[in-house]
Amino acid sequence: MFLAAVRRSKALHHPWINAPDTPAKYHAYLKRMAAPLNYGFLVCRTTDQAIVGVINLSNIVHGAFKSGYLGYYAFSGFERQGYMTQGLKAVVRHSFKTLKLHRLEANIQPGNQASIRLAASCGFHKEGYSPRYLKINGRWRDHERWAILAS
Repeated sequence: MFLAAVRRSKALHHPWINAPDTPAKYHAYLKRMAAPLNYGFLVCRTTDQAIVGVINLSNIVHGAFKSGYLGYYAFSGFERQGYMTQGLKAVVRHSFKTLKLHRLEANIQPGNQASIRLAASCGFHKEGYSPRYLKINGRWRDHERWAILAS
């Protein structure tokens, strides 16, 4: 089900992300998303439990920093319906209330307006710009740095 959703969403995801699209890549993803440093969340529609997207919380640092990085993507057919907003707000609550983090950061390519709108609608604020921040599809891509702090 997950792999089919990724394959169905190739055009939606390009050039922003490379979601795991083979069994081997999916198993590597699951291994990488192991707590307590990383958590992978499936965003599911409540009416039928359809998988509508993914939110990853990664590189968690505790101690004085208490921070983590967020990455997310919707699956084709479920975008722009509010599911990812609900999911991201739930992950932010979980991160601050349960995991006791102080800060979450999402790094977003400047042209990805849907992702920027999602972050902003969930209370993230733009903090800065990081040139050539992350290598995606064989190219170093610039990113905007968006963050939210626990209240």
